[in-house]
Amino acid sequence: MHSLVFIKQVPDAAQVRVDYETGTLIREGVPAIINPFDKHAIEAAVRIRDEFGGKVSVICMGPPMAEDALKEALSMGADNAYLLSDRIFAGSDTLATSYALWAGAKKIIEEEGPVDIFWAGKQAIDGDTAQTGPGIATRFNVPLVTYVIDIKKVDPDKKTMVVERLVESGREVIEVPMPCFLTVEEELNTLSFAPLPYLIKAARSKVAVLNSSNMEIDASYCGLKNSPTKVKKAFTPPKREKGEMIEGDSLDDILNTLYEKIAPVLKEMGKVS
Repeated sequence: MHSLVFIKQVPDAAQVRVDYETGTLIREGVPAIINPFDKHAIEAAVRIRDEFGGKVSVICMGPPMAEDALKEALSMGADNAYLLSDRIFAGSDTLATSYALWAGAKKIIEEEGPVDIFWAGKQAIDGDTAQTGPGIATRFNVPLVTYVIDIKKVDPDKKTMVVERLVESGREVIEVPMPCFLTVEEELNTLSFAPLPYLIKAARSKVAVLNSSNMEIDASYCGLKNSPTKVKKAFTPPKREKGEMIEGDSLDDILNTLYEKIAPVLKEMGKVS
């Protein structure tokens, strides 16, 4: 069983601040971490490897500093780590990023062999688009299952998996053939503590770097210039004014007072006459 996990290095959301003058994030001095959802994808892949054998490869697209995220992935039990890093990727939107990661994944498949399960977190906490994973799955033309919260069964012989996923109406249990692509929720598992052998291996292992010089990639599909998504303006929402507590001797009194306060607004909206 070969799993390939796509991860992203992101700013620690708990320490990100906003510049209210420019409407942009202040990233200086903010530590970078593995996208939290991606960690649960790594954990799931390692558990399946430990149960059925095989290996876990991890790929991250980013600047050289993203090697730290890959080292952490190795400490969690991954076998191989690849950094997709090149100036041609700068400014890529989710479409261009999914293309670059797909090209990088094809190179990994050439070196490590076919992939049975592709993994990613459901979304990245710095973008929240949830588009990159599905974009990669579409390029590989493999079944995609999003918002996975449980791996109920893996059958390497039949090349199938049974998984549970969140849907708007509740939960759905489906069987999916491998190879497939899963994007996962934090609910999927509880992260394990990295054992000492994994930590030692991570410290000694080298992260392989993939770029336009050692992989097949079309630069016309990469970078800011070739990204159809354009951010024209960024702003922070206005701060909410302090709410008002409505009191009364009875529920009817409270409702009447509430109606008196909101009736003018409803009239302007044409909701009441």
